[in-house]
Amino acid sequence: MKRETIKTGTVVQVEKIGKSYVARDNSGADYTSVIISGTRKNAFVKGYALEYSEKSTGRKYWKSVPMSVYNGLSAVPINTEAIELPEGHVETVDFIHDSYKLKPKGLVMNELKWKYLIRSAVRGKNIMMTGPAGCGKTMSAKALVNALDRPDFYFNLGATQDPRSTLIGNTHFDKDSGTYFAESLFVSAIKTPNAVILLDELTRAHPDAWNILMSVLDPGQRYLRLDEADGSETVKVAEGVTFVATANIGNEYTATRVLDRALRDRFTIIEVDILNDQEEEGLLTYMFPHVDSEILTSVAKIAHLTRMESVNDSPRIDNGISTRTTVEIAGLLYDGFGLEDAAEITIYPQYDATGGVDSERTFVKQIVQKFIDDKSGDELFEEAAE
Repeated sequence: MKRETIKTGTVVQVEKIGKSYVARDNSGADYTSVIISGTRKNAFVKGYALEYSEKSTGRKYWKSVPMSVYNGLSAVPINTEAIELPEGHVETVDFIHDSYKLKPKGLVMNELKWKYLIRSAVRGKNIMMTGPAGCGKTMSAKALVNALDRPDFYFNLGATQDPRSTLIGNTHFDKDSGTYFAESLFVSAIKTPNAVILLDELTRAHPDAWNILMSVLDPGQRYLRLDEADGSETVKVAEGVTFVATANIGNEYTATRVLDRALRDRFTIIEVDILNDQEEEGLLTYMFPHVDSEILTSVAKIAHLTRMESVNDSPRIDNGISTRTTVEIAGLLYDGFGLEDAAEITIYPQYDATGGVDSERTFVKQIVQKFIDDKSGDELFEEAAE
């Protein structure tokens, strides 16, 4: 660094490295050679920075200044010119923050998560809805589709036995035209601009499906190679396409596979919360307003008790009753079934009967029976909360 090239107002910080006192500005430029050692050492010892200044006589020198002067500088030049926002940005932000009114009343999701879900979709992110079975992941994804009013496609990957056929297509033979390749519906979906593509039960999908989806979901690639077609055509994902996956993640889901980390990292994760008993009751009352409210309260409390028990340190059951099950019970009540019959059909088959009186099923039956016997279950609810 030459003294004659230094601009007045330059500020440097002094650091001690070994036995030397080194002076650098906040861009990393070294000024050590143009500042005498005594000035550098004095500034370091007193905790000052140094600023290149000019006296009234025209003489230039390094003066001590508070470190706040150095810390207040930016290493990157500040552009003071007005910067215009991208076209449509204000409208997009307004839509995101006004979108809570688009959330269906039957979907229990807090405002922050809903806005994050909408924002992720309008920004073209890949979204993964996680949470226990029956908590509303698929419902949340479908609510998103309705709120955006975009073309949508649904693929249940957990029920797919032939991933290549589902995601790429099939080769067929026709006696008139010979062998030909037929693209899958998934190929048509990714060609559709602004489409929302729901990939349900991703954790139950065959690993071959994951391998096929890797390049499709990668923001740096976004293509699908049709290796079954002549010439192995490559199909680019259309502009604005959003992928929404649902996944059950946890050791309790024995039929699921551990999701490949590379695949999981391609998603924005949104966790769907388990409802508490008040939220559950509110949802059931909204969906089935003609069912006796006291019975719906009992259904919500039964589900809540099983969920609380399943997360205890020494649980007597492995999993709680899902919202999907409580909705089914409420539907049976609406159709004239009693709570006892509804439990017999929907709840008990989910729990192991091995062990007799000590079995999971017996424990759950005791919870349900308490609500059936005295129509309240309050005493049991208080005991379980202790």
